[in-house]
Formats: sequence, C-alpha cells, structure tokens
Amino acid sequence: MTLRVVVADDHPLFREGLRSLISDSAETELAGVAADGEEAVAVTLEQRPDVVVMDLRMPGLNGVDATRKIVAALPDVAVLVLTMVEEDASIFAAMRAGARGYVLKGAEPETILRSILVVAAGEVIFGSAIASRLTQFFAVGGGAAMTPFPNLTSRERDILTLMATGANNRTIAMRVGVTEKTVRNNVSNIFAKLQVADRAAAVARARDAGLGSLPR
Repeated sequence: MTLRVVVADDHPLFREGLRSLISDSAETELAGVAADGEEAVAVTLEQRPDVVVMDLRMPGLNGVDATRKIVAALPDVAVLVLTMVEEDASIFAAMRAGARGYVLKGAEPETILRSILVVAAGEVIFGSAIASRLTQFFAVGGGAAMTPFPNLTSRERDILTLMATGANNRTIAMRVGVTEKTVRNNVSNIFAKLQVADRAAAVARARDAGLGSLPR
C-alpha cells in the first residue's frame, strides 16, 4: 500500500525537495503541500493522509500547534517533525503535541523516507542527533540535563515562567523584585531569543516546554 503524505514547510526550495523525494518513492505519494501551520491543518483535514511531514518554525500557526490540532482531529494521522530546530524544549513540545518522530533537516533522504514509513506503522523515531540527546537526558535522570530554553538567563527564564502563568509586567516586577522597566527589557530579550513576535507566542512556547501552571 502506498502511503499518502502531506508536506508542511515554509521554505519553497526545501518543500520542493521533499515533494520530489516523496513523489519519486514507490512507497509514498504526495497528498498535498502547505506553507504554514494553518494551511497544514486545512490540507490534512481535507486530504486525510497517512503522514504529515511538519516543520516547526512557520509563519502564523507554528508546527507544534498545528501538530496538536491535527492529532486532536485525526489521531490516526502520523506527524513526523522535520526541522532545523534541535533545542530540548522544542523536542519535548512536539512529542507532547502528538508527533511520532523528530528528525533534523540535515538527515539523508533515505533516513527521511525510512522515518515516514516508521511513523506510519505506528512507531516512534528520532534522528541520530536527537536520539543521542535523549539518551543523555535519561542516563542522568532528566531534569537538569534539559533546562528549557538554555539560551535564556535565569532571570529571563523566571520572567517567562511568570508570563506563562498569566502574570502581567507589574506583577512580575513585584515577584522578581525589579522595576517594570527591567521586566519590559527582559521581555524584549525573551522575544528576540525565542524568535517570537509577541507575548502570546512566547507564552505558548513556554507552556509547550512545561513552564507555568495554567492549562492550555
């Protein structure tokens, strides 16, 4: 049986490369393409493929949120994350959203095709670089080995955690013991480091990584 695959990626050249890879394989056929998360959800709901190959960083709805919507609506559709992002928080966010695999874009074409077949069969797969990180994580008992957003300072991480609980800048300033101006500066730094445009996107990524106590 030929597997029907949807490709979601905002980079035209990479998207076309995946289109060719899937179309040229005897085991897969292209069911549709999408350039952003919203389109990925729409195409998947319309085409009901076996597998969605999902990038994480896309305009509008990101890959994690798109994955969550797809899995909630069509739990039998397997999502394989194929991305350049290898930070710990993104790996766990994608898996919590329901992705069955996580592979980096530098993988060989044969590895990508094999990963599609594996997740379609109901199994879970990680690229070699990701598997190595997870092995290290579990070898040391988790927790400290994978601090969410390691590029943030401890203060920025504290502020992001409070943001994820719904606290405003005034409340954060009181809790952290700094001025509101300092909080605003840190929030701007957080946006830049997380590569997000606004507070809502930062909060979404924080909650995906397990920060904050409010439900999604």
